[in-house]
Amino acid sequence: MNRLRNRLIAIFLAATLAPLAITLWITTSLLDQSLRYSSTDELDQLSRSLQQTGRELYRLTCQALKNDALAGRAPAQRYAAAAQAAWPAAVKNFFASGDAQSFAISGTEGNRIDYLERRGSDVWMWSTSLGDVGLDRLSREYRGSRELIERRKSRDLLRGFTYTYALLGACVWLASFGLLVYFAHRVSRPIQQLTAGLSKVAAGELSARVEATGSDETGRAIRAFNDMAERLQQSTERLVYLTQLASWQSLARKTAHEVKNSLTPIRLTVEEMVARYGEGDRAFVEQAAQIVVEEIESLERRVRAFSQFSAEPPVEPQTLDLNALVEERITFLKTGHPEVNYDLRLDGGHPAALADADLVKAILTNLLENAAEAAGEGGRVLAATALRNGHALVEVHDSGPGLSEQSRKTLFQPSISFKKGGMGLGLSIARKDALLSGGDIVLVKGELGGAAFQVLLPVASNGIQAHTDRG
Repeated sequence: MNRLRNRLIAIFLAATLAPLAITLWITTSLLDQSLRYSSTDELDQLSRSLQQTGRELYRLTCQALKNDALAGRAPAQRYAAAAQAAWPAAVKNFFASGDAQSFAISGTEGNRIDYLERRGSDVWMWSTSLGDVGLDRLSREYRGSRELIERRKSRDLLRGFTYTYALLGACVWLASFGLLVYFAHRVSRPIQQLTAGLSKVAAGELSARVEATGSDETGRAIRAFNDMAERLQQSTERLVYLTQLASWQSLARKTAHEVKNSLTPIRLTVEEMVARYGEGDRAFVEQAAQIVVEEIESLERRVRAFSQFSAEPPVEPQTLDLNALVEERITFLKTGHPEVNYDLRLDGGHPAALADADLVKAILTNLLENAAEAAGEGGRVLAATALRNGHALVEVHDSGPGLSEQSRKTLFQPSISFKKGGMGLGLSIARKDALLSGGDIVLVKGELGGAAFQVLLPVASNGIQAHTDRG
């Protein structure tokens, strides 16, 4: 339903019909008052109305006759140039005037109107009758009434009513115009705001939004604009993030290659040194060599992490049962954290996601492991699934201390972590995997007092289907 169009139509009707009705009411009241006060005023009013009526009748009749003549609906009388001597006086006068067309009053008491038109040397004439109405008679009656009014008029009440009518009519029209301007502003303001919002987005201000207050076409357009701006902002942020990751991946590949080239000869040299050293200090050398080998292995793990971070594995989307996948990951991981209590809140509709199974498993493993470490002994971890806003969701909440404001700003940025087994790349890799799957990972408000992450994945349109995981 075109509400905007209907609103404009309603405004137009209100701006025209209401003043017209008020004007007619005022005119009727003033005419009634003038008739009550003086018969002379009544005669004056009637004479003027008679004059106006006669003029309007003449004008409308002339226009109708001309239209009928041009459309061929009225019979025409042709006066040929060869018979010019026999033309009526009115036709001769018209021809002599040089006009292309003209109207003339004829007949008894002026009750007929003729329309004459020059066509080459000929003259065509169309006529119409006014019936019992004679314009000559009306003219004589009007002149007589005016003479009578001038003789008998003692006071001019009609002029006072005319001025009052003009004043009230002007006030009514001004008030109507003010209402029209007000409602037009109400209608056009959202469009102006939408235009301003579009200009801001075009200028690069992707956070620009417009407040939607109505439910008509304009309101829906504003909401569509806000949704478009939101999606554009998210897409831009993801693109910037992926661009940053690409730079880090290039650095990671270079670092991994250089460190790996140095680690292999160091390990081989230390092992050869132990094999060739004498029996006297062998225990000390073995202990020192073991320390060096363990540190080298630690560096190798970091190199593998860099290699994983910089790699771009092929993505193979398939339909995944998120409920089953979350249950499987928790069953697999809870044995490594028996001190943590795990809770599940699975959507009864069995949300299905279209994504790479290995990537989703890696994402869930990373988030659940981080949640368990943050929750600590006696803590809680909640995993929930849902379908919301066109996405299949998995949320992971923990009861840990949460994240600081500074940590939130750089949470998904690649960094170096020196905690045991930590590379500082887990969340970066997890978000990269989510983006490669067509989704994302975002921070949400935690339900257990600690941190909470939401994994957004595309919804599978064909529902849950049987599939074989690659891992």
